[in-house]
This record gives sequence, structure tokens and C-alpha cells, in this order.
Amino acid sequence: MTEFTKLGLSATTLQAVADTGYTVATPIQAAAIPVALAGRDVLGIAQTGTGKTAAFTLPMIDRLGSGRARARMPRALVLAPTRELADQVAESFAKYAKGTKLTWVLLIGGVSMGDQVAMLNKGVDVLIATPGRLLDLFERGKILLTGVEMMVIDEADRMLDMGFIPDIERIFKLTPPKRQTLFFSATMPPEITRLTTQFLKDPTRVEASRPAMTADTITQYVVRIPSSDPKAKRTALRALVGREDVKNGIVFCNRKSEVDIVAKSLKTHGFDAAPIHGDLDQSLRTKTLADFRSGALKILVASDVAARGLDIPDVSHVFNYDVSHHADDYVHRIGRTGRAGKLGQAFMIVTPSDDKALDKVLKLIKMDPQELTLEGIDFTAIKDRPRTDDAKGRSRSRSDRPRPVPKSDNVASMEPITSPLPRAEKAEETREEAPRRSRSRRSTKPETAPETVDLAVDATPEIAVETETAPAKAAPQRRDRNRDRDRDQTREAKKPEPQKEPRLQAAPGGFGDDIPAFLRRPVVFSD
Repeated sequence: MTEFTKLGLSATTLQAVADTGYTVATPIQAAAIPVALAGRDVLGIAQTGTGKTAAFTLPMIDRLGSGRARARMPRALVLAPTRELADQVAESFAKYAKGTKLTWVLLIGGVSMGDQVAMLNKGVDVLIATPGRLLDLFERGKILLTGVEMMVIDEADRMLDMGFIPDIERIFKLTPPKRQTLFFSATMPPEITRLTTQFLKDPTRVEASRPAMTADTITQYVVRIPSSDPKAKRTALRALVGREDVKNGIVFCNRKSEVDIVAKSLKTHGFDAAPIHGDLDQSLRTKTLADFRSGALKILVASDVAARGLDIPDVSHVFNYDVSHHADDYVHRIGRTGRAGKLGQAFMIVTPSDDKALDKVLKLIKMDPQELTLEGIDFTAIKDRPRTDDAKGRSRSRSDRPRPVPKSDNVASMEPITSPLPRAEKAEETREEAPRRSRSRRSTKPETAPETVDLAVDATPEIAVETETAPAKAAPQRRDRNRDRDRDQTREAKKPEPQKEPRLQAAPGGFGDDIPAFLRRPVVFSD
């Protein structure tokens, strides 16, 4: 065990640490602080809850003690993956730098950008930000990163999970190459290793403990239920949350939509619960976390946005409503309890569909949690109500939904179109098909309604349009006109073809020998 007085910190910083009640440094603090004070790059491998926030905050305060902030040009930059983690870093900095004249600003989304810009214009020493808001202000010309002396990347593997690596690479390139970089991550996947190789200069690797190891102060339980029905899972969760020894707890779900459903279910059954995830307004998220830290809120239902980095020192229980998709997330989830030497309990609800995810978790933690059976609950009799689409609560499938009926004033326009041919081509139907179609349509309508009889079968396109729009009293005249036209066509068919006029041949090589006779005219020459 190493005391803070032996790490080389200034007297002012040591006094701030003593005011918080800490005297002994954690392993990651004891290893990282002397290296950071020497100005060297640090690659820290440590899971959450090991005190790594102070491992980079304390040496940053000492190194920035001399110097002066300039407008829009911060001297130090701290990047965090989530708003909550960035806010926690800001609180830690304010706590340890209270005896200095250093200034800082928190740049996160969901809050007023005007106040942040006003602080930047005055000049700040430390900039604590999420990647999205930082790049937004940079593109607006509100900030310059050419004066950064120290840069901290916190929870780098979480940055990878959230898709921030391209943003981190861009931010690295916007800062001076001579900066000092402190890089912290709980795990080291290949993409993170590539990032450290590219942007860190001969870093000192410090590792507090083996990655992805759970604390001995946490008692882990597995609760198996025979049904994957969401209602059965919520019933099991209420039985666990309602245990007498639950002082407070965090419920973790895999999806944001599930967070809202579970929180609403707990509140409906009388539990003091509230949701927190990335889609909620920032002011509401901040208030929810503040209520949970103060004890005003008992149960916090969260997505993995709250799984890493949150410093909530006194959480008695953690409930995994869903088995985490990534085994590392399970370690970070249950790390919210059993902190600072206190005892904690973690429960994981497992359904038959969670076998593969459970196997990954067990292989990572290399232990078998205790099996816990919930007594007095018949899970086989629990069935969730189907989703309803109407006001009376009746479930409705896609095939049961009413289909729109086309509006029409006549039967012919409601018939399905079976041919994609244009109307002009439809008028060229054979006479053998036409009577059959006409009879079939007449059979469905009485003789007293001549306006519904289809007379346009053999008509030209122009007559067909007229038939559909003309008044009913004109139908007999059209019928007579069509009959006369058919008779004339028959007479024309019986006439012999006229003999072609013989072509006049001009003299060989003469002008116009290839012009038809009917185009030729006699040419009169005059003296």
C-alpha cells in the first residue's frame, strides 16, 4: 500500500486529497501518478472502480499549476465516452483543484451551447468533453486545440463500442504532436492497440489488475426461469428487488426500449424506480443520477451507458435483467456494487434463450455464480398479453386489418386490370372475344340500364372515352353508328383491290427515273 505523500504530488494537491478523506493510493494511482508527473505517456489498463479518474486528474493539476489559459485554447483535454462519465470527471477535477486558480469547462450535449462558448471565450485550462460536442464546437470555430499540452482518453474500449474511434483519431490529429497522452482502457482489443501504437510515444504500461476480473467483495447469483416471456422476467425481477436486504440497486437492460418498460413496470407495482439511458434529456438524466446518489431514488433502471465509469460509492445490489451481449459488460455492470471494500450482491436472470451469452460470461469470470431459486412463483402460468392495435384491446394481425376499398361510380372501373397494354392496343381485340365479353357484362345488369352496357369493346380509343363519359340517352345513337360503321367496313372488305398504275420508265440515265409517276409534272419549255 502506497500513501499519496510518496507519489511526488504538491502540497496543495495533497491537502485537497486529504480533505476528501483518502490517504492511501490504489494500485493504478500508485503506478500512474509518478509516470505522469514525469511528463511521459501512460497506457493504463484498469477496470472501473479502481480510482483511475484520480490517477490522471491529480498529476494534471500539478503539471498545469504554472501557466496561463488563453481564450479558446485549452491547455488540457479530457475525452469521455458518455455525458455521465464526463460530468463525473468534472466533479473530480473541481474537488481536487479547489486550492488552485485552474479553470475548467464541461462540454457535453443536451445543455446550452451558449454558456459553454462563453466560458471558452474567457479561457480555460482544462476542457472535459464528449467527442461529439467537442467536434461540433470546433467546426463552428469556437475552439482551437493547438495549445493542448496534456490529453486524456478515458474508457477507450467504451469509445470503441460506441463508434467514437474515428472521432478520436481526428481529435488526435488536431492536437500538437508534442502533447503528453494518458490513455486508459479496461480491455485492449486490436483496434485500441492500433490506436495506442499510432498516437502514443513510448508509453509506460501500468496495469492495476488482470482485465475482466470481478471483485471478491461481490456475491454473484444466477436466477434461472423456465420461460423467456418478458412478463415472466419482470415477475422474477420484482421478486428480487423486493428482497428485504435490498437497500438500493441498479437494473441493467440490453436495450433502451426495455429500460423504459421495466422502469414503468416497477413503478406500477409500487417500487421507487426511474430509467436512465442515452435517449433521455440531459437535464433529466442528471437529476435522476443525483437522486440516486443522494438516496432519494431507490432503483435505477439503466442501459449500458451507465455501466462504466459512474462513481456511485454505495450501491448494495445489481440486477441483470438481460444477460449482457458482451461478457466484458457483465464485469462492468456488477462493478457498480462492492466498491471501496464494501460488500455487494449481483443477480443475473437467465432464460432458456440466454445459454450462449451465459457461457461467454462464465468463461470470462472463471467462476460459477450461486444458483438461486425463487419460491412461490409459477412461471409456466405467466403469459404476457399480446400487443393490441385497437381501443378494445383485441390483438389484430396483419391479415385482419381492413384494406382500403377504391372509390368508383361504375362496375367497369372497379374490375382489376389484367393487361398492361395501352388503351389503343386493347381496342384491337378480335371479334370472337368481343361478344363473349359483352354478354358477360350484360348478364350482371338489367336491360333497363343501358348506360352500364359496355359498347366500347370494338370502338376506337376516341369512342371508348366518349362511351365512358357521355350521358345515357346517347347510347342508342352510338349503337346505330357502330352498326353502320361495321357494315361499311364489310363492304370495303368485299371490293377488289385496285390495280396499281404502271410506272413510267424514263430514258436510261435520265433525270427523275426513280420518281413515281404521280409526283411527276409536265415541264413546259419556253423560248
